Amino acid sequence: MSTDSRTVILAAGPFQVSGTSSYTLRLAELLPDFGYSPVIISPDVSSLRKDVRSKCPTHEYLLLSSPVFRPFVAGMVAQEAAAHRPSLIHVQSRHALSFGLALSQRLNLPCIVTLHDHQGSPPRVITNKLRLQRIIAVSDSVRDALVNGQSIKENLVTVIHSGVQVPDLFENAEVLGSQRIPVIGTAGRLENSKGFPFFIQAARKVLDAGNDVEFLIAGSGPEERRLRALARQLKLTDHITFITNLPDFRSAIRAMDIFCLPSLMQGLGTVMLEAMALGRPVIATGVGGVTAILKDGETGLVVPASDSDRLAERMMELLADPVRARAIGSAARQRVIEAFDVTRMVELTVDEYQTAIASECASSTRTG
Repeated sequence: MSTDSRTVILAAGPFQVSGTSSYTLRLAELLPDFGYSPVIISPDVSSLRKDVRSKCPTHEYLLLSSPVFRPFVAGMVAQEAAAHRPSLIHVQSRHALSFGLALSQRLNLPCIVTLHDHQGSPPRVITNKLRLQRIIAVSDSVRDALVNGQSIKENLVTVIHSGVQVPDLFENAEVLGSQRIPVIGTAGRLENSKGFPFFIQAARKVLDAGNDVEFLIAGSGPEERRLRALARQLKLTDHITFITNLPDFRSAIRAMDIFCLPSLMQGLGTVMLEAMALGRPVIATGVGGVTAILKDGETGLVVPASDSDRLAERMMELLADPVRARAIGSAARQRVIEAFDVTRMVELTVDEYQTAIASECASSTRTG
């Protein structure tokens, strides 16, 4: 661990309650332990926790979200960033790709990009930027999509799984306890790719089968109104609760006995890892990076995407067997401890920083 602190700019998209934003917050919290001082630059930090803002220099530029106005604020952003004398730019997601890469070019600094999903990251935007040193993919499936689907050079991409903090206190003893009504929940950004309509449809099927269950959806996003309308259409308003405007998902997950991830596509599934870390049994669709985390019947239950019938069946499997549900939750927690520890994530990321900075120094020496 270095004793000489170096500054790294974390170029982030708008902050929201999501796995991508959680990734940035975890880096900001732990990078100082590895000799790096983080500085966050984002178009919107209104939802950023006050304790993070107090510990980490944060700069908000609302116009960074606009391709039209972004060039007009580029100089101001670069000037304020340069005042921190950074050694590297770390682009946190595809949402910050354009301005993060442009900032690295303007400041003549090496750049690392983290990509969390399979969605459009135009190869030309990435490969035409000479300052880019590495791309971090959060799962093998994201790496494969970049290399095979977007023609990114394989030696440019490394896989570092997102990590989560595992609480010292093991909290799943009361999962499906006999003294209260079970709660089955899900959480995430309320958008099309997350498959929440299938969760709601499965909830109706579980209730129709005679089970006394409450359902919980935590999160906000563009699909909230449509999802609420579907719940009303299926006459679920007395059995399903929407929780929005949360600072994070952990408190909502603690209220759940079973966690579901019904995504249609998924880079890794950080929110699912949060649930596993809390000892909650997980039911998830076998898409993207999920299959690298869950072993069906051992560390979770896997269902096909877009299949509310199978999702309902597996919910009822766990409801009928609380002992098995708690065993799966315990195995899931151990899986997170072994493979998805947040400190290990930051340690591997810092290794990439050091390699990128050393490569930049070597290149400067040669050209000088």
